[in-house]
Amino acid sequence: MGYSTSTIMSPDDENENENEKFNYSKADRGGIGGHPRGLTPLFFTEMWERFSYYGMRAILVLYMVSPIERGGLGFGVEKATFIFGLYTAAVYFTALPGGLIADRLLGARTAVLIGGITIALGHYAMVIPSITFFYLGMVMIALGTGLLKPNISVMVGGLYSKNDPRRDGGFSIFYMGINLGAMMAPIACGYLAQSLNFQHKLIALGLNPSNSWHWGFGAAGVGMTLGLIQYLTQQHRLAHVGLKPTKPTTNSITSNQEKLTLDEWKRLAAISVLFIFTAIFFVAFEQSGSSLTLFADQLTRAEVFGWEFPSSWFQSVNAIFIMILAPLFSLLWLRLDKRAPTSPAKFTFGLFFLSIGFFVLVPAAYFTASGRVSPIWLVLLYFFHTVGELCLSPVGLSTVTRIAPARLVGLMMGCWFLAIAIGNFFSGWIAGFFIASSPIVLVKMFSLLAIGTLLASIILIFLKPSICRLMQLTDSTKKN
Repeated sequence: MGYSTSTIMSPDDENENENEKFNYSKADRGGIGGHPRGLTPLFFTEMWERFSYYGMRAILVLYMVSPIERGGLGFGVEKATFIFGLYTAAVYFTALPGGLIADRLLGARTAVLIGGITIALGHYAMVIPSITFFYLGMVMIALGTGLLKPNISVMVGGLYSKNDPRRDGGFSIFYMGINLGAMMAPIACGYLAQSLNFQHKLIALGLNPSNSWHWGFGAAGVGMTLGLIQYLTQQHRLAHVGLKPTKPTTNSITSNQEKLTLDEWKRLAAISVLFIFTAIFFVAFEQSGSSLTLFADQLTRAEVFGWEFPSSWFQSVNAIFIMILAPLFSLLWLRLDKRAPTSPAKFTFGLFFLSIGFFVLVPAAYFTASGRVSPIWLVLLYFFHTVGELCLSPVGLSTVTRIAPARLVGLMMGCWFLAIAIGNFFSGWIAGFFIASSPIVLVKMFSLLAIGTLLASIILIFLKPSICRLMQLTDSTKKN
């Protein structure tokens, strides 16, 4: 959940002697778990930013399709999911210009600050019950995320020297912050937006209960504000990272204009093929915020042992599974070492488990003809989807930064975000076919998603040898 340019090195790293032994006695260990002191403010800034994003995301489609008399916008499913797909695609697409602006003008530290402020203002704009402020808020959040998200990951990388063995562990901690925010957000924002209990409290205070959606949007803004406060108060911990870029030298300009070698072209070809399957993965995976959210809201019993909860809480399940399974996957790949599957093989597993998740939901869609179905169907789906995500998403990031030509890593990461953006856009379009009153349509829709991702995984099996030949050009690239 979430994304990260986690293995991109800072400019200072490139000039450091790789063979120099890391000196723990001189290392900065003033942060979380003995990591650099700057990791702490970046961890909490990212946690609250993801809280704001996933909190708003959890209720966005539900707000759009909710009838006007209940405080919603009264949009049809097709319009609401198209807007959702366009918005989430924009969030990823803006990472491209956001990274360039930081690299050439602002520096990562200032870009993160401006991005966070813009995100918070966007959420607060959505507090106002107005269609104009609704669209304005989404535009501001997308622009702010483009500035904050890629650059905060670059700052994390800048905390570590190139030969610091704590780097991977630091990013693992950072990734947990992402999922901690993503787990809490639907619970908090969903309660404010959907809970009858909270609406009764609003009535008791003489306030309009139909405006509860906007309290949820406001909570997302408060989350980002808390992140900004601690980011600003902890600036002294970040004084050495994310600085404003200096004017490039003639040598660096010449280096970026070097012609690619045949081996480098082959690696780029391998990355391009994986990008196609990345887009396919996210077409299906990002149904979580659209069609699966509607399925949870309109066709699933949102209750456990008679206790009812807001349907948006289902969107916390993926983050909970990530926090449980991510350490296990990390340990698994470490234990397998040289016997670990190749990167294309892991992509295949990711698509396969994504497919299994949708196959699980097909009978559930059929059973909706008799009424709402058990929440266990969605929990099982999110379990398989989380396994698929852990097989593909972090592996894709690692593969891109490992085999892409050093002078093109930033561009390739931008292309990675572009692939995710394309997937999100078409995900919203497909979700527009959701019809809650037609089990047959739902069976067909989820079956096509299941079969489509399964076929993609089978195709990737046959392409795997060719992709591996393109990737495995030197000893340093053979492991994965």
